[in-house]
Amino acid sequence: MKGLIGRKVGMTQVYNETGAITPVTVIEAGPCRVTAVKTVEKDGYTALQLGFGSRKSKNVTKACAGHLAKAGIDGDRLPAVLREIRGAEGAEPGATVGADIFAAGEFLDVVGVTKGRGFQGVVKRHGFGGGRGSHGGAWERRPGSIGCCEWPGRVDKGKRMPGHYGADRRTVQNLEIVRVVPEENLILVKGGVPGANGGILVLRSALKKPAKK
Repeated sequence: MKGLIGRKVGMTQVYNETGAITPVTVIEAGPCRVTAVKTVEKDGYTALQLGFGSRKSKNVTKACAGHLAKAGIDGDRLPAVLREIRGAEGAEPGATVGADIFAAGEFLDVVGVTKGRGFQGVVKRHGFGGGRGSHGGAWERRPGSIGCCEWPGRVDKGKRMPGHYGADRRTVQNLEIVRVVPEENLILVKGGVPGANGGILVLRSALKKPAKK
Protein backbone atom coordinates (compact mmCIF):
# COMPACT_ATOMS: atom_id res chain seq x y z
CA MET A 1 0.00 0.00 0.00
CA LYS A 2 1.30 3.43 -1.01
CA GLY A 3 -0.20 6.80 -0.23
CA LEU A 4 0.23 10.58 -0.33
CA ILE A 5 -1.57 13.73 0.70
CA GLY A 6 -2.26 16.18 -2.09
CA ARG A 7 -4.16 19.25 -3.20
CA LYS A 8 -6.56 19.47 -6.13
CA VAL A 9 -5.21 21.94 -8.68
CA GLY A 10 -7.93 21.66 -11.33
CA MET A 11 -8.95 19.80 -14.46
CA THR A 12 -7.51 19.78 -17.96
CA GLN A 13 -7.13 17.34 -20.83
CA VAL A 14 -4.27 15.45 -22.42
CA TYR A 15 -3.81 13.84 -25.81
CA ASN A 16 -2.46 10.37 -26.51
CA GLU A 17 -0.49 9.17 -29.53
CA THR A 18 -3.65 8.81 -31.65
CA GLY A 19 -4.94 12.27 -30.78
CA ALA A 20 -7.70 11.06 -28.46
CA ILE A 21 -8.56 13.41 -25.59
CA THR A 22 -8.56 12.23 -21.97
CA PRO A 23 -10.01 14.48 -19.25
CA VAL A 24 -7.71 14.51 -16.23
CA THR A 25 -7.51 16.05 -12.78
CA VAL A 26 -4.20 17.66 -11.84
CA ILE A 27 -3.19 16.91 -8.24
CA GLU A 28 -0.26 18.45 -6.39
CA ALA A 29 0.84 15.29 -4.58
CA GLY A 30 3.41 15.89 -1.87
CA PRO A 31 6.11 16.26 -0.95
CA CYS A 32 5.02 14.72 2.35
CA ARG A 33 7.07 14.28 5.52
CA VAL A 34 6.68 11.08 7.52
CA THR A 35 5.59 12.30 10.95
CA ALA A 36 4.98 8.92 12.60
CA VAL A 37 5.22 5.19 11.87
CA LYS A 38 2.57 2.86 13.30
CA THR A 39 3.45 -0.83 13.77
CA VAL A 40 1.48 -3.93 14.68
CA GLU A 41 3.65 -4.60 17.72
CA LYS A 42 3.15 -1.16 19.23
CA ASP A 43 -0.11 0.17 17.82
CA GLY A 44 -1.96 -2.92 16.60
CA TYR A 45 -1.88 -1.91 12.93
CA THR A 46 0.50 -0.73 10.24
CA ALA A 47 0.38 2.82 8.91
CA LEU A 48 2.39 5.88 8.00
CA GLN A 49 1.33 9.28 9.25
CA LEU A 50 2.19 11.94 6.69
CA GLY A 51 2.36 15.71 6.86
CA PHE A 52 1.57 17.99 3.92
CA GLY A 53 1.60 21.70 3.28
CA SER A 54 3.13 24.41 5.40
CA ARG A 55 2.09 26.76 8.18
CA LYS A 56 3.86 28.96 10.69
CA SER A 57 5.04 27.18 13.82
CA LYS A 58 3.26 29.79 15.99
CA ASN A 59 -0.05 28.50 14.61
CA VAL A 60 0.64 24.89 15.69
CA THR A 61 -0.45 23.66 19.10
CA LYS A 62 2.28 22.67 21.53
CA ALA A 63 1.04 19.09 21.51
CA CYS A 64 1.30 18.87 17.73
CA ALA A 65 4.69 20.62 17.71
CA GLY A 66 5.99 18.13 20.28
CA HIS A 67 4.65 15.24 18.22
CA LEU A 68 6.42 16.55 15.10
CA ALA A 69 9.64 17.15 17.04
CA LYS A 70 9.81 13.43 17.82
CA ALA A 71 10.10 12.84 14.07
CA GLY A 72 12.80 15.48 13.77
CA ILE A 73 10.48 18.02 12.13
CA ASP A 74 10.85 21.51 13.54
CA GLY A 75 11.60 25.07 12.49
CA ASP A 76 9.58 28.12 11.51
CA ARG A 77 7.35 26.16 9.10
CA LEU A 78 5.54 22.93 10.01
CA PRO A 79 3.13 20.66 8.10
CA ALA A 80 -0.41 22.04 7.88
CA VAL A 81 -2.22 18.71 7.33
CA LEU A 82 -1.64 15.32 8.96
CA ARG A 83 -3.20 12.10 7.64
CA GLU A 84 -2.62 8.37 8.14
CA ILE A 85 -2.22 5.91 5.28
CA ARG A 86 -3.26 2.51 6.59
CA GLY A 87 -1.13 -0.40 5.43
CA ALA A 88 1.72 1.82 4.23
CA GLU A 89 5.22 1.05 5.45
CA GLY A 90 8.87 1.21 4.47
CA ALA A 91 9.76 4.73 5.61
CA GLU A 92 11.30 6.24 8.71
CA PRO A 93 10.08 9.28 10.70
CA GLY A 94 11.34 12.48 9.12
CA ALA A 95 11.71 10.98 5.63
CA THR A 96 10.20 12.72 2.61
CA VAL A 97 7.99 10.97 0.05
CA GLY A 98 6.85 12.49 -3.22
CA ALA A 99 4.88 11.88 -6.36
CA ASP A 100 7.59 9.59 -7.75
CA ILE A 101 6.31 6.68 -5.60
CA PHE A 102 3.54 6.32 -8.20
CA ALA A 103 3.83 5.67 -11.93
CA ALA A 104 1.62 6.05 -14.98
CA GLY A 105 -0.74 3.12 -15.42
CA GLU A 106 -1.28 2.52 -11.70
CA PHE A 107 -4.69 2.94 -10.11
CA LEU A 108 -5.62 5.10 -7.15
CA ASP A 109 -8.41 5.56 -4.65
CA VAL A 110 -8.81 9.30 -4.03
CA VAL A 111 -10.49 10.57 -0.85
CA GLY A 112 -11.79 14.12 -0.60
CA VAL A 113 -14.60 16.31 0.72
CA THR A 114 -17.32 17.23 -1.78
CA LYS A 115 -18.34 20.81 -2.45
CA GLY A 116 -20.77 22.18 0.12
CA ARG A 117 -24.14 23.21 -1.35
CA GLY A 118 -25.81 24.53 1.79
CA PHE A 119 -29.50 23.88 2.52
CA GLN A 120 -31.21 22.32 -0.50
CA GLY A 121 -34.59 20.89 -1.36
CA VAL A 122 -35.40 17.30 -2.29
CA VAL A 123 -35.16 17.85 -6.05
CA LYS A 124 -31.49 18.86 -5.92
CA ARG A 125 -30.54 16.88 -2.81
CA HIS A 126 -32.20 13.54 -3.69
CA GLY A 127 -33.20 13.86 -7.32
CA PHE A 128 -36.96 13.91 -6.76
CA GLY A 129 -39.08 14.59 -9.83
CA GLY A 130 -41.34 17.08 -8.07
CA GLY A 131 -45.03 17.61 -8.74
CA ARG A 132 -46.92 18.69 -11.80
CA GLY A 133 -47.01 22.30 -12.88
CA SER A 134 -50.66 22.33 -14.01
CA HIS A 135 -54.10 21.96 -12.36
CA GLY A 136 -53.31 24.16 -9.42
CA GLY A 137 -49.77 22.87 -9.07
CA ALA A 138 -47.95 24.90 -6.42
CA TRP A 139 -45.68 21.97 -5.47
CA GLU A 140 -43.37 21.58 -8.46
CA ARG A 141 -40.30 21.14 -6.24
CA ARG A 142 -41.92 19.90 -3.04
CA PRO A 143 -41.44 16.43 -1.50
CA GLY A 144 -45.11 15.47 -1.29
CA SER A 145 -46.50 13.39 1.56
CA ILE A 146 -43.98 12.51 4.27
CA GLY A 147 -46.08 10.23 6.50
CA CYS A 148 -49.49 8.92 7.57
CA CYS A 149 -52.10 10.46 9.84
CA GLU A 150 -53.26 7.95 12.45
CA TRP A 151 -50.58 5.25 12.26
CA PRO A 152 -47.67 5.44 12.84
CA GLY A 153 -48.44 9.11 13.38
CA ARG A 154 -44.85 10.23 12.83
CA VAL A 155 -42.25 10.65 10.10
CA ASP A 156 -40.19 7.51 9.50
CA LYS A 157 -36.48 7.63 10.30
CA GLY A 158 -34.34 8.13 7.22
CA LYS A 159 -37.10 9.86 5.27
CA ARG A 160 -35.51 11.83 2.46
CA MET A 161 -36.14 15.47 3.26
CA PRO A 162 -34.68 18.90 2.50
CA GLY A 163 -31.49 19.65 4.39
CA HIS A 164 -27.75 20.23 4.26
CA TYR A 165 -26.24 18.96 1.03
CA GLY A 166 -22.58 18.37 0.21
CA ALA A 167 -19.43 18.77 2.31
CA ASP A 168 -19.28 14.97 2.72
CA ARG A 169 -16.22 12.73 2.71
CA ARG A 170 -16.23 10.69 -0.48
CA THR A 171 -13.88 8.14 -2.06
CA VAL A 172 -13.56 7.69 -5.83
CA GLN A 173 -12.07 4.30 -6.59
CA ASN A 174 -9.90 2.96 -9.40
CA LEU A 175 -8.74 6.19 -11.03
CA GLU A 176 -5.95 5.54 -13.51
CA ILE A 177 -2.79 7.61 -13.38
CA VAL A 178 -2.26 9.12 -16.82
CA ARG A 179 0.97 10.99 -16.12
CA VAL A 180 3.38 11.72 -13.26
CA VAL A 181 5.55 14.85 -13.19
CA PRO A 182 7.86 14.18 -10.19
CA GLU A 183 9.95 17.35 -10.56
CA GLU A 184 6.79 19.42 -10.00
CA ASN A 185 5.10 16.93 -7.64
CA LEU A 186 2.13 16.56 -9.99
CA ILE A 187 -0.05 13.53 -10.68
CA LEU A 188 -2.63 13.52 -13.47
CA VAL A 189 -5.49 11.06 -12.93
CA LYS A 190 -8.19 10.16 -15.41
CA GLY A 191 -11.58 11.65 -14.52
CA GLY A 192 -12.76 13.81 -11.66
CA VAL A 193 -12.14 13.77 -7.92
CA PRO A 194 -14.27 15.13 -5.05
CA GLY A 195 -14.09 18.74 -3.90
CA ALA A 196 -13.25 22.19 -5.13
CA ASN A 197 -9.92 23.37 -6.49
CA GLY A 198 -7.48 23.75 -3.63
CA GLY A 199 -9.13 21.03 -1.56
CA ILE A 200 -7.06 18.48 0.35
CA LEU A 201 -7.02 14.93 -1.04
CA VAL A 202 -5.67 11.60 0.16
CA LEU A 203 -4.24 9.38 -2.57
CA ARG A 204 -3.67 5.69 -1.92
CA SER A 205 -3.18 2.53 -3.97
CA ALA A 206 -6.46 1.15 -5.27
CA LEU A 207 -7.78 -1.66 -3.08
CA LYS A 208 -9.93 -3.30 -5.76
CA LYS A 209 -7.73 -2.86 -8.82
CA PRO A 210 -4.39 -4.65 -9.15
CA ALA A 211 -1.44 -2.61 -10.33
CA LYS A 212 -0.31 -3.09 -13.93
CA LYS A 213 2.83 -5.16 -14.35
